[in-house]
Amino acid sequence: MSQIAIIADDHPLFRVALVQALQQILGPDVQLVQANSMAQLWQLLAQHPTTALVFLDLKLPDAEGFAGLTALRTEYPDINVLMVSAIEDPAVIKQSLQLGALAYIPKSAPLDILGEAVSAVLAGDSWVPQELIDEVNQAQDLIDQEFARRLEQLTPQQFRVLKMIADGLLNKQIAFEMQVQETTVKQHVSAILRKLNVNNRTLAGILFEKLKLPEHF
Repeated sequence: MSQIAIIADDHPLFRVALVQALQQILGPDVQLVQANSMAQLWQLLAQHPTTALVFLDLKLPDAEGFAGLTALRTEYPDINVLMVSAIEDPAVIKQSLQLGALAYIPKSAPLDILGEAVSAVLAGDSWVPQELIDEVNQAQDLIDQEFARRLEQLTPQQFRVLKMIADGLLNKQIAFEMQVQETTVKQHVSAILRKLNVNNRTLAGILFEKLKLPEHF
Protein backbone atom coordinates (compact mmCIF):
# COMPACT_ATOMS: atom_id res chain seq x y z
CA MET A 1 0.00 0.00 0.00
CA SER A 2 1.45 3.36 -1.04
CA GLN A 3 1.91 6.13 1.46
CA ILE A 4 -0.28 9.22 1.32
CA ALA A 5 0.72 12.88 1.45
CA ILE A 6 -2.04 15.49 1.72
CA ILE A 7 -1.69 19.08 0.53
CA ALA A 8 -4.15 21.31 2.40
CA ASP A 9 -4.35 24.76 0.82
CA ASP A 10 -7.26 26.86 -0.43
CA HIS A 11 -5.44 28.17 -3.52
CA PRO A 12 -5.91 25.71 -6.44
CA LEU A 13 -2.98 27.00 -8.49
CA PHE A 14 -0.59 26.66 -5.55
CA ARG A 15 -1.84 23.13 -4.82
CA VAL A 16 -1.17 22.11 -8.43
CA ALA A 17 2.31 23.64 -8.33
CA LEU A 18 3.10 21.91 -5.04
CA VAL A 19 1.85 18.57 -6.36
CA GLN A 20 4.16 18.87 -9.37
CA ALA A 21 7.11 19.76 -7.14
CA LEU A 22 6.44 16.98 -4.63
CA GLN A 23 6.04 14.38 -7.37
CA GLN A 24 9.68 15.03 -8.24
CA ILE A 25 10.79 14.97 -4.60
CA LEU A 26 8.76 12.06 -3.22
CA GLY A 27 8.61 9.84 -6.28
CA PRO A 28 5.90 7.46 -7.48
CA ASP A 29 5.53 5.52 -4.23
CA VAL A 30 3.74 8.41 -2.48
CA GLN A 31 0.19 9.28 -3.50
CA LEU A 32 -0.56 13.02 -3.36
CA VAL A 33 -4.07 14.07 -2.33
CA GLN A 34 -5.46 17.62 -2.18
CA ALA A 35 -7.71 19.36 0.36
CA ASN A 36 -9.04 22.92 0.07
CA SER A 37 -10.10 23.27 3.71
CA MET A 38 -9.64 21.79 7.18
CA ALA A 39 -13.07 20.16 6.80
CA GLN A 40 -11.94 18.35 3.67
CA LEU A 41 -8.61 17.49 5.30
CA TRP A 42 -10.44 15.70 8.14
CA GLN A 43 -12.44 13.72 5.58
CA LEU A 44 -9.31 12.69 3.69
CA LEU A 45 -7.50 11.66 6.86
CA ALA A 46 -10.41 9.40 7.75
CA GLN A 47 -10.29 7.87 4.26
CA HIS A 48 -6.50 7.47 4.18
CA PRO A 49 -5.22 5.99 7.45
CA THR A 50 -1.74 5.53 5.93
CA THR A 51 -1.20 9.28 5.55
CA ALA A 52 2.43 10.05 6.35
CA LEU A 53 2.74 13.76 5.53
CA VAL A 54 0.43 16.75 5.64
CA PHE A 55 1.46 20.02 3.99
CA LEU A 56 -0.72 22.54 5.82
CA ASP A 57 -1.38 26.16 4.92
CA LEU A 58 -1.54 28.17 8.15
CA LYS A 59 -4.20 30.49 6.73
CA LEU A 60 -6.79 27.99 5.58
CA PRO A 61 -10.10 29.84 6.08
CA ASP A 62 -11.47 27.29 8.57
CA ALA A 63 -8.18 26.49 10.32
CA GLU A 64 -8.50 29.35 12.82
CA GLY A 65 -4.77 29.96 12.81
CA PHE A 66 -2.80 27.65 15.08
CA ALA A 67 -6.01 25.91 16.19
CA GLY A 68 -6.04 23.81 13.02
CA LEU A 69 -2.45 22.71 13.53
CA THR A 70 -3.07 21.93 17.20
CA ALA A 71 -6.21 19.92 16.41
CA LEU A 72 -4.35 17.97 13.75
CA ARG A 73 -1.45 17.17 16.09
CA THR A 74 -3.88 16.17 18.85
CA GLU A 75 -5.96 13.91 16.60
CA TYR A 76 -3.10 12.44 14.56
CA PRO A 77 0.13 12.67 16.59
CA ASP A 78 2.00 10.26 14.30
CA ILE A 79 1.52 12.27 11.10
CA ASN A 80 4.36 14.58 10.07
CA VAL A 81 3.00 18.10 9.58
CA LEU A 82 4.86 20.59 7.40
CA MET A 83 3.55 24.15 7.39
CA VAL A 84 3.63 25.83 3.98
CA SER A 85 2.83 29.52 4.27
CA ALA A 86 3.32 32.93 2.71
CA ILE A 87 3.90 34.27 6.24
CA GLU A 88 7.62 34.41 7.01
CA ASP A 89 7.44 36.07 10.43
CA PRO A 90 9.94 34.40 12.83
CA ALA A 91 7.46 34.43 15.73
CA VAL A 92 4.85 32.59 13.63
CA ILE A 93 7.44 30.05 12.51
CA LYS A 94 8.59 29.51 16.11
CA GLN A 95 5.02 29.05 17.32
CA SER A 96 4.25 26.53 14.57
CA LEU A 97 7.25 24.42 15.60
CA GLN A 98 6.37 24.68 19.29
CA LEU A 99 2.87 23.40 18.52
CA GLY A 100 4.16 20.36 16.69
CA ALA A 101 4.93 21.22 13.07
CA LEU A 102 8.18 19.59 11.93
CA ALA A 103 8.94 22.09 9.19
CA TYR A 104 7.95 25.58 8.13
CA ILE A 105 8.34 26.16 4.40
CA PRO A 106 7.81 29.64 2.89
CA LYS A 107 5.66 29.58 -0.24
CA SER A 108 8.45 31.51 -1.96
CA ALA A 109 10.90 28.61 -1.47
CA PRO A 110 12.45 27.12 -4.64
CA LEU A 111 12.26 23.41 -5.43
CA ASP A 112 15.64 22.51 -3.91
CA ILE A 113 14.71 24.15 -0.59
CA LEU A 114 11.37 22.31 -0.56
CA GLY A 115 13.27 19.08 -1.15
CA GLU A 116 15.67 19.89 1.68
CA ALA A 117 12.76 20.44 4.09
CA VAL A 118 10.98 17.22 3.10
CA SER A 119 14.20 15.19 3.35
CA ALA A 120 14.86 16.57 6.85
CA VAL A 121 11.37 15.64 8.05
CA LEU A 122 11.54 12.16 6.54
CA ALA A 123 14.85 11.71 8.36
CA GLY A 124 13.18 12.59 11.66
CA ASP A 125 14.47 16.16 11.94
CA SER A 126 12.74 19.54 12.10
CA TRP A 127 13.45 22.23 9.52
CA VAL A 128 13.24 25.99 9.03
CA PRO A 129 14.97 28.13 6.41
CA GLN A 130 18.67 28.43 7.25
CA GLU A 131 18.62 32.22 6.99
CA LEU A 132 15.80 32.49 9.56
CA ILE A 133 17.10 30.10 12.25
CA ASP A 134 18.62 32.79 14.49
CA GLU A 135 15.58 35.06 14.20
CA VAL A 136 13.23 32.16 14.96
CA ASN A 137 15.22 31.17 18.06
CA GLN A 138 15.18 34.76 19.32
CA ALA A 139 11.53 35.50 18.49
CA GLN A 140 9.02 36.16 21.25
CA ASP A 141 6.45 33.48 22.03
CA LEU A 142 3.01 34.23 20.60
CA ILE A 143 1.43 31.72 22.99
CA ASP A 144 2.41 31.11 26.60
CA GLN A 145 4.44 27.91 26.69
CA GLU A 146 2.76 26.68 29.86
CA PHE A 147 -0.58 26.89 28.05
CA ALA A 148 0.89 25.03 25.06
CA ARG A 149 2.09 22.24 27.35
CA ARG A 150 -1.31 22.02 29.00
CA LEU A 151 -3.01 21.80 25.61
CA GLU A 152 -0.95 18.71 24.84
CA GLN A 153 -2.67 16.94 27.73
CA LEU A 154 -6.10 17.19 26.11
CA THR A 155 -7.54 14.20 24.31
CA PRO A 156 -8.92 14.75 20.77
CA GLN A 157 -12.48 14.74 22.16
CA GLN A 158 -11.57 17.27 24.83
CA PHE A 159 -9.93 19.53 22.26
CA ARG A 160 -13.11 19.45 20.14
CA VAL A 161 -15.18 20.30 23.22
CA LEU A 162 -12.82 23.18 24.03
CA LYS A 163 -13.25 24.59 20.52
CA MET A 164 -17.04 24.45 20.85
CA ILE A 165 -16.84 26.12 24.27
CA ALA A 166 -14.87 28.93 22.63
CA ASP A 167 -17.54 29.13 19.93
CA GLY A 168 -20.13 29.73 22.66
CA LEU A 169 -21.97 26.41 22.52
CA LEU A 170 -23.79 25.12 25.59
CA ASN A 171 -23.27 21.60 26.92
CA LYS A 172 -26.51 20.36 25.36
CA GLN A 173 -25.49 21.79 21.97
CA ILE A 174 -22.04 20.21 22.24
CA ALA A 175 -23.67 16.87 23.13
CA PHE A 176 -25.84 17.13 20.01
CA GLU A 177 -22.84 17.97 17.78
CA MET A 178 -20.77 15.09 19.18
CA GLN A 179 -23.74 12.70 19.43
CA VAL A 180 -23.00 11.88 23.07
CA GLN A 181 -24.83 12.27 26.36
CA GLU A 182 -24.75 15.66 28.07
CA THR A 183 -23.21 13.99 31.14
CA THR A 184 -20.28 12.94 28.93
CA VAL A 185 -19.80 16.54 27.83
CA LYS A 186 -19.84 17.69 31.46
CA GLN A 187 -17.10 15.16 32.23
CA HIS A 188 -15.05 16.48 29.30
CA VAL A 189 -15.53 20.09 30.47
CA SER A 190 -14.40 19.22 33.99
CA ALA A 191 -11.29 17.50 32.63
CA ILE A 192 -10.53 20.47 30.34
CA LEU A 193 -10.77 22.97 33.20
CA ARG A 194 -8.52 20.81 35.35
CA LYS A 195 -5.91 20.29 32.63
CA LEU A 196 -5.86 23.97 31.61
CA ASN A 197 -5.84 25.04 35.27
CA VAL A 198 -8.81 27.40 34.95
CA ASN A 199 -11.96 27.47 37.04
CA ASN A 200 -14.65 28.23 34.46
CA ARG A 201 -15.48 27.62 30.81
CA THR A 202 -15.30 31.31 29.91
CA LEU A 203 -11.59 31.40 30.80
CA ALA A 204 -11.05 28.15 28.89
CA GLY A 205 -12.66 29.73 25.82
CA ILE A 206 -10.47 32.82 26.15
CA LEU A 207 -7.37 30.64 26.23
CA PHE A 208 -8.49 28.83 23.08
CA GLU A 209 -8.88 32.17 21.28
CA LYS A 210 -5.13 32.68 21.72
CA LEU A 211 -4.57 29.92 19.18
CA LYS A 212 -5.99 32.11 16.45
CA LEU A 213 -3.50 33.92 14.26
CA PRO A 214 -3.20 37.64 15.12
CA GLU A 215 -5.11 39.72 12.55
CA HIS A 216 -2.07 41.62 11.30
CA PHE A 217 -0.54 38.47 9.78
